[in-house]
Amino acid sequence: MKPIDKYCNRFIPAIALVCVLATGCTKRFESINTDPYGLSEQDLKGDFALYGAPFSQMQLGVHLFAPEWQYQLMQNLNADIFSGYMMTPTPFANNVNNSSYAMMDGWNNNIWTLAYDNVMSPAQAVIDRAKKDGYPNFEAWALVLKVLSLHRVSDVFGPVVYTNFGKINSDGSVSYDSQQEAYNAFFKDLDDAQAKLKPYALSADSSKKFKNFDLSYAGDYTKWMKLINALRLRLAIRIVGADVAKAKTEGEKALSNEFGLIETNEDDYVINSKTLNNPISVISNSWGDIKMGAPMESYLKGYNDPRLSKYFTPAIDPAVAGQYKGIRNGIDLPNDQLYRKLSSVANLGTRMPMLTSAEVWFLKAEAKLRGWTVPGAATVQEAYEKGIQRSLAQWGVEGSFDAYKNSLAQPAPYTDPFNAVNNVAAGSPILSTVSPKWNEGGSTAQKMEQILTQKWIALFPESQEAWTEFRRTGYPKLFPVVINNSNGVVPAGQFIKRINFAISEKETNKAGYQGAVQKLGGTDNINTRLWWDKP
Repeated sequence: MKPIDKYCNRFIPAIALVCVLATGCTKRFESINTDPYGLSEQDLKGDFALYGAPFSQMQLGVHLFAPEWQYQLMQNLNADIFSGYMMTPTPFANNVNNSSYAMMDGWNNNIWTLAYDNVMSPAQAVIDRAKKDGYPNFEAWALVLKVLSLHRVSDVFGPVVYTNFGKINSDGSVSYDSQQEAYNAFFKDLDDAQAKLKPYALSADSSKKFKNFDLSYAGDYTKWMKLINALRLRLAIRIVGADVAKAKTEGEKALSNEFGLIETNEDDYVINSKTLNNPISVISNSWGDIKMGAPMESYLKGYNDPRLSKYFTPAIDPAVAGQYKGIRNGIDLPNDQLYRKLSSVANLGTRMPMLTSAEVWFLKAEAKLRGWTVPGAATVQEAYEKGIQRSLAQWGVEGSFDAYKNSLAQPAPYTDPFNAVNNVAAGSPILSTVSPKWNEGGSTAQKMEQILTQKWIALFPESQEAWTEFRRTGYPKLFPVVINNSNGVVPAGQFIKRINFAISEKETNKAGYQGAVQKLGGTDNINTRLWWDKP
């Protein structure tokens, strides 16, 4: 168990010739030693380390691998829980913390600072250097990673510093983009990246200068083009409730692109650290600070889902030994031992799936349901079932596909082995009744629930995307917190909608922060909807 109250120092990797951001992440820039390895700039140019070395840092930084305690603060004690995937058995801060909607600003500050330290800052440094020296391929890769990381930050807070990054106003502040402005910039940067990579992808003799630095595709240009299209489709679907015309234009642009999207498991965008364990496994198995969430138990056990044993391990507590047993969010944890022996997250190895073919097929299913032109999918059902098939194949259980897609099983009631107050009984309005088998005669809302429920299961363990999609659509049905410590900010029975702006910004970028609150369009609290989150 890692004691949260000892988390005081931030780690900033020393990468050659990369400018990192200091406290506040938007105002004060510091240079690190420009030659920590004793290499001249010419040496670095020779094997492209000057451009490529920061990419490992950036890829690992999108879903932070190490140190694990920083990931715990960056994502585990927020999105991993808010998504319904997991819950902590540890009563941090005397049981008054994020899990019960008492926001721990000191924890949540890491969501902001680590993304800017580990991705945004090195990406901008590479872009500036590549523009100067004439390497558009490295510029393009950095643009893609900027979008991949910062859309996640925007989906937590709303307005972000993106187009104004590095631009300091006369009063010393840095201005935010509204979320709509940020999303428009994301699409523009994807356009720019795709235009720069296209000549390389079309060249049969293209030099893979990025191969040694790419933790996902070994420098394969065509796969990066597919990733750009898949990422564009993800972001297009995200904004459909806020700007349906823009969403359709961007979505169909992705769907019709000549390079295609991520449609097979071989093209999945998976970050493979090769040496570092996925931090979720460490936090769950070595520290015991995170366990299966009750909604995961309900859906996976109710569906007899073959991915259950791939995602989690059986409980070892004598009361439920051998069973898969999760913890409901926001409950009274009387001590740090009572729930500690329930189901842990399975060993996820050194890999972290970030954008998979399963997700893309579910995006296609929703796009088709909305009436968009979707090449390669004759019906919504076909896209939906391909999403299921790709996910089962991703986890090595494809043999169960036929039985699973035809199953009429429903999510199971939830029973807390230690406190009946936390139970979710059969027939409860918060318990879903949706089944895996496609219901062609169902309403649009019922079909949307089926698509989003299976998408939620398939996104595991990428909780940030799962939590975001839940807020956008209300699916799948999750269990509200039992104890709501938001002091009335989040009404009883409802769910958190965002996280408060970073305290580092409030303290060091006051004018920028005030502008961000205006662009948020509501109070800086956890019940204010983001731009794309339309009721």
